Amino acid sequence: MATHIHDQQSIFIESAGIKGLLGVPEPALGMVVFAHGSGSGRFSPRNNYVAEGLRSAGFATLLVDLLTQREEDDRANVFDIALLANRLAAATEWLLETPSIAALPVGYFGASTGAGAALLAASAAPRRIGAVVSRGGRPDLAGSPALARVRAPTQLIVGARDLPVIELNREAMRHLRCEHELVIVPNAHHLFEEPGTLDEVIGHATRWFRNHLVS
Repeated sequence: MATHIHDQQSIFIESAGIKGLLGVPEPALGMVVFAHGSGSGRFSPRNNYVAEGLRSAGFATLLVDLLTQREEDDRANVFDIALLANRLAAATEWLLETPSIAALPVGYFGASTGAGAALLAASAAPRRIGAVVSRGGRPDLAGSPALARVRAPTQLIVGARDLPVIELNREAMRHLRCEHELVIVPNAHHLFEEPGTLDEVIGHATRWFRNHLVS
C-alpha cells in the first residue's frame, strides 16, 4: 500500500503533549481530524492512505497521536475512550487557535476504538464538529447517552465480512439522533486489507464530508 507523508508537516500540540501530521491542500474545503484506534498513531498506513485520498479531494487532514509514548506502554489506555476523546478535543482546540486554518469546518474520521472517541468528542461539542465518519469502528464505545447527544451527521463504514462489528454498529445506530447512514463495503474484513476496499472508504467518506462538512 503506497502512502505519502512528504506533503505533510509535523506539529506538536503542547497542551496535550501529542504529535501530529498536518496536510493542507490549496484551497482546502474543510479539516478532517483522524482518531486512530487500537494503539495506532499518526503513521498508520491505512489512515495515511485515506488521508491522502481526502487531501486529493480538497480536504485538509490532521493525523494525531492520541497517546504519548509513555501512555502507549499501558495497554489499558488504548481503550480509555474518555482520554482519547479529550486528546481529540485538544487537537481540535489547537486547530481553532491556528490562524491559517482556524476558519475551516472540522470533521472527524475515526477507526476502531477511535470511532468511539470521535463520537464522544463530537457529543461534547455539538456545534463545532460538522461531520463524523467511522471506518471499521466501535461507535458503541462512546456510550448510548453520548451517541444520543451527537448532532454531527455520522457515517458508519463497515466491512461486509466484519460481522461482529456490523452488529455493534447497528446497535449504536439505535441511539443516534443525528442524520446517519451505515455503509457496508463488500468483501472487506475489519482492517480493509482487501484490494480496492480502502478506495471505497475514501469514496464514501469524501461524499459524506462534501455533503455535510462543506457549507
